[in-house]
Amino acid sequence: MNFLTHLHLAEISKTHIAANLAGNYISAPIEQAPVTLRQGLWLNQEINQLCLTHELTLELLEQFPAEVSNIAADLMFISFDHYLAYYWEEYHQQSLRDFCDTAYTELKQFAQQSDDYHPEVLNQLIGKMCREDWLTGYATQDGIKQAIAQRAKHHPHTAQFKNAYKVLNNMQIETETAFRTFYPQLMAYTRIWSRKTPAEFQPQ
Repeated sequence: MNFLTHLHLAEISKTHIAANLAGNYISAPIEQAPVTLRQGLWLNQEINQLCLTHELTLELLEQFPAEVSNIAADLMFISFDHYLAYYWEEYHQQSLRDFCDTAYTELKQFAQQSDDYHPEVLNQLIGKMCREDWLTGYATQDGIKQAIAQRAKHHPHTAQFKNAYKVLNNMQIETETAFRTFYPQLMAYTRIWSRKTPAEFQPQ
């Protein structure tokens, strides 16, 4: 998943920042989650669904070489985090450094609990993310390589990541164009969803 974009969208929608990451790691019913997490978990699902079904992202996914077809979505998400970090000042009033420091603090607080809605796999990931400063790293080429290596771990199609960096490097025009066109729309959708969240997922 795209960590930085989920955190950014959580911030602009004023929803729980860690819940917007936790949605990808939680199988327990959202309706039974702690009230403070429900809206962020629901929003995570809506964002992921749009990212994988929007005409712009579908068009981009079709442009990836056949040999990486099973990881095309992973590479698309990594590229989106990269361009958000690279052009950060166009999307947020805070510096990337300040935003990430605040995010790390909130994520560490979330990771202090361990239960169905604070899964250990995510808690461990948060610890590694904070220690290695993944979020600001997305703006650099080394950060892209790190993200690819992290995504490849335990992935069912690990072998396809071998040339993933080269693929993204060759597709800079396509991925950047898709991000710059799609992301403002995603931000707008997120703000709308935050106002029109179903009652059962609204914070009390």
